[in-house]
This record gives sequence, C-alpha cells and structure tokens, in this order.
Amino acid sequence: MHTDSMLFHAFVYLAAAVVSVPIAKRLGMGSVLGYLLAGVVIGPHVLGLVGQRSGDVMHFAEFGVVMMLFLVGLELQPSVLWRMRGHLFGLGGLQVAGTALAVMAIGLIAGLGSRMPLAIGLILAMSSTAFALQSLQERGKLATPGGSASFAVLLFQDLSVIPVLALLPFLAQTAVAAPSETQAAQPGWLHALLVIGAVCAVVAAGRYLLNPVFRLIAKTELRELFTAAALLLVVGVSLLMQLVGLSAALGAFVAGVVLANSEYRHELEADIEPFKGLLLGLFFISVGAAIDFGLFRSQPGLIAGLVVALVVVKFAVLLLLGRLFRLPAPDAVLFSFSLAQGGEFAFVLLSFAVNHQVLPTSVADPLVAVVALSMALTPLLFLVNERWVQPRFARVRGEQRPQDEVHSEDNPVIIAGFGRFGHVVGRLLRANHVGSTVLDLDAQHVDVMRRLGMKVFYGDATRLELLHAAGAAKAKIFVIAIDNEEKAVELAELVQKHFPHLKIYARAAGRVHAYEFQSRGVMSFYRETLGSSLDLGADVLTALGMPAHQSHRAALAFKRHDEASLRELAKLWEDDGAYFTKLRQDIEAFESMLETDAARTYGDSDRGWDPIPAGDESRG
Repeated sequence: MHTDSMLFHAFVYLAAAVVSVPIAKRLGMGSVLGYLLAGVVIGPHVLGLVGQRSGDVMHFAEFGVVMMLFLVGLELQPSVLWRMRGHLFGLGGLQVAGTALAVMAIGLIAGLGSRMPLAIGLILAMSSTAFALQSLQERGKLATPGGSASFAVLLFQDLSVIPVLALLPFLAQTAVAAPSETQAAQPGWLHALLVIGAVCAVVAAGRYLLNPVFRLIAKTELRELFTAAALLLVVGVSLLMQLVGLSAALGAFVAGVVLANSEYRHELEADIEPFKGLLLGLFFISVGAAIDFGLFRSQPGLIAGLVVALVVVKFAVLLLLGRLFRLPAPDAVLFSFSLAQGGEFAFVLLSFAVNHQVLPTSVADPLVAVVALSMALTPLLFLVNERWVQPRFARVRGEQRPQDEVHSEDNPVIIAGFGRFGHVVGRLLRANHVGSTVLDLDAQHVDVMRRLGMKVFYGDATRLELLHAAGAAKAKIFVIAIDNEEKAVELAELVQKHFPHLKIYARAAGRVHAYEFQSRGVMSFYRETLGSSLDLGADVLTALGMPAHQSHRAALAFKRHDEASLRELAKLWEDDGAYFTKLRQDIEAFESMLETDAARTYGDSDRGWDPIPAGDESRG
C-alpha cells in the first residue's frame, strides 16, 4: 500500500475523526479534545500512520480557521463591532502587552537579558483562535460577556501579528541581513497605502458588488455554483490580504462583517459551514499529530514546567484584566480559561524569529512543543471550568442571596419554575382566581416578576424543606415547569416520595424527556413545543388552501395519535430495533388514517372555523 499517498492520508484523517469524536462527546470531553486525541493516536509517536505529510495537512487545514472567522464576521454587524472597540483595543492591547511584560520579567529574573524574553513574551501572548472559539461556540458561551471579551482579544491578537513581525528583527541578538530587493522597493508608507487600499476594496466590493453578483448566481438555481462562489469569495479575500502582508484570517473576518447585512448571509453560512467544520477538524487532528513527544521524553521536566508556567501566567494576566474591565467573576474566569493557551500564530512567529536570528533553535523547538501542548490542554481547561469552577460560583451566588421565606397561603397549586413556560400557566390560573405558590431559582427573573406584580419566591424547589414551607402537604397540584431536564425528573421523584397525594403536571422538553417522566409514573406531561408547532402547521395548511376546519381537525388528529403513540413507544425505548420498527408502523398508520379522514365530506357545522369572505354575510 502506498502509505505516502494523499488518498491514504485523507482516509486516515477522516477515519480518525469519525471514530474519535463520538467517543469523546459521549465521555463529555467535547469534539475538540476528540480530534486532538485522534491526532496523537495516528501521529508518528503512536501508530505512525501520518508522518512528514502531517505538516502539509496542517497548512491546508489552517484554512478552517479562516472560514471560521468569516462566519463569525457574518454574525457581527459593523455597529456591534464598533460597540466592542473598548474590549477590542483596551482589553486586547493590555492582554498582549501584559503577557509580554510578565514573560519578560521572568526572563530578567532568570538572567536571560531583555531582548529574548520580550520576543518570547510577544510570541506567547497569542492565543488559539481555533481552539478558543470552537470550544466557546460548542458550549454556547460565545455570546456571554466572557465569550465576547475572548473574541475581542483574539481579534486584537490577529491584528497585532503584523506589528509583532515588524518588531521582532529589532530584537535580534546579532545584526540582521539587509532586506531583500522586494522589501527595499516597498517603503513603509507604500505598504500602509496598500493595506488601506485592500481593506477599502473589500468593503466597497461587499457593499456594492457582491449582492448583485450573488443575485445573478442565485437566479441560475444551481446550488453548487453558489457554494463555489462562496468559497471563491473567502479564498479571494484571504489571498488579497496575504498579498499586502495582512493575516488571511483577518481579511476573511473583515469580509464577513461587511456582508453581515447582506440578504444572502444565511445562504453563505449554510454553504461554508460544512467546509469550516471539516477543515477545523483536520486542523485539530494535525496539531495532535504534530506534538513532539520525543522532545517531551528527552526533557519532560522542562517541557511540563514551561507548559504549566505559560498557562498560569496567561491565566493570571487575563483574570486580572477581566476584573479590571468589570467582567462578572464567572465570566472573568471563563475568559481566562479560554485564552490561557498558546496560539496558531506562535508557530509562524517562532519560525520567523529563528530565521531572523532572534531566537536560537535550541530555544524555539521546545517552545513549539510547549505551544502545541498548551493548545491540547484547552478542552481540559474548559472541562475544569465547567465541572469544578463555575458550580462554585453558583453556590456562592446562592449564599449571597438567601432563599426567600415562603408563605404558601394554603394555595391548591405549587409551580416550580416561572420562565417562559411556567409563567403562562401561572397567569392563566391567576386570571381565573386560582391561587398558586411559585418557586424559581433565577434571582434576576424573580425580581422582574415581582415588579410585574407576580408573587414569586426565590428558592430551589428540589430542597425538601422548601417544599414543606410552600405548603406541599396541603396542596393538590404540583406543576414542574423548570427547564433543566435532569432537575425536573429529580424533582418529580422527590415529590412522589414525600408528597404522594400531589398530582404532578410536568413540562417535557421533548420525547426523550417525556419517556423519562413516564418511566417514573408521571403521566401528565406536556411537550413544550408540540402545541405551538401544531398551530403553525395548521396555519400553513390553511394558507395553502385547505379549509380551516379541515386543517384544525388534522392538527387535532395528529396530536391524539402522537400522544397515544408516545405512550406506547415508551415501553420500547430501551430496545432500539423494536422502537424504530414500531415508530415506522405508527407513522404509516397515521398517514393512512389522515388520507382516509381527508376524503370524507364534513358538514357545515365544521365550517365555523373558516373565515367568512368579505361581503358574504349569509353565513353569519
């Protein structure tokens, strides 16, 4: 077998991704860590399936980072970016400067002089855009204060690569060779004009040219042509930015921001997303395969110590800046964990530093391993933050605000959870003069509801003493409307055990959640989106010409059939084969029944659902 062929390497990388990521997700580690571990396994130090070609694959896969920043730019309108300017330049600038100065101070203490430690500090100040943004997006944290601050700093780091590249030759230990003819022929002012011109060209093309072009392409109704045009746009902008000496990722981001208001934004996202995901996966696998475990074996203490030192120093600087910029404590910690690693641009800067005699290879080679290992630690840092750090903040927040003293007033109904689902139930009961005792664990939401005149108590409904205080011993109905699925099931078990007289009505997030309730004997459950989905479907059928009474009857029939089917299927949930066989049979039976029902002729009594045409009063 030709193990050096590109086809063989493509097979190895894709097989590694398909096998490793589901395992990592099932173990709660996230896809990024799965890709990394896959790279380590297929790399030269374990199975040896990829060797010298891994560098070529990484160079190709880095385009995934470019596509990711283009998609992020599509989500950011220029007005949003302008609002970020404080974090972008203030927080980002202080992070790069603070990290560089901290590393430089350590170097001065170690007697390494000032030039080399400053160069190392500037290089290690960079964080991994790919690892940080992918991990934040995967966890839904990019829109949080900590996530947006992380993105602003990453964007500033991308901007700062060019000035860092310009500064590094001045930190060389020996005289640097004269600039090449190309460099000499391009004075600084001309380079600045080229950069400004390229950015202006991208902005002008995005505002005035691309929408008409995409409109023409869309008229062809060839989806593959639109996909090709989307890829051409990203590649072309990236190439233009590289030609003028800027980062390809920065250029793609600018193009994305310019097109954020485009009517074709969603089509661009849909076409580029699969390529972005695949290339990012290849990038993470390549990083895992490129980790030099041989160097780690020869100098384990040095490499491990440097990795720990890098993460600790960057974490400390980031945490200090996060608090200085008034990020809430949980978000400041998320911000610090997100960016505590080295970055992709560190590899570029280290190579540049060696070529310009700023750093010797004896220093640069261990730093490459340190940066790669620190990037590999990123998913683990997120796990530490999620499982051990953030829960402590939740407990501290609970201690800062003691749970309310609950007065049940002998209400017949207790509602646990008063969010978008529970408050509708509560308002309906109140409008019909039925008293209810409401418990909710979101302090901010409780305060808002009280300002609206609702009687809501702050407290954790899964605490037995709180249920006693709420009058569970005397109430008749217990409504579970909390949005945490595991907590909802836990609460149902608690109520059944200690208050068996209470009839439980539960909010179910979906079919699986409903099965969980059924397995515990809770039969009065309500899937939160079923009613609104059926309402929408019935209205769509009516809009397409079906009589309103018929579409309403079809929706009711669907609901009755689906509820009955769900209760039957719950018995087979643990048996995949039997479950899906029964589900297919139920779907076919329902469609057949609906066709038969639609063929029937309904009386005029059903037509009360239909709107009366304008000018026709005979049916009034």
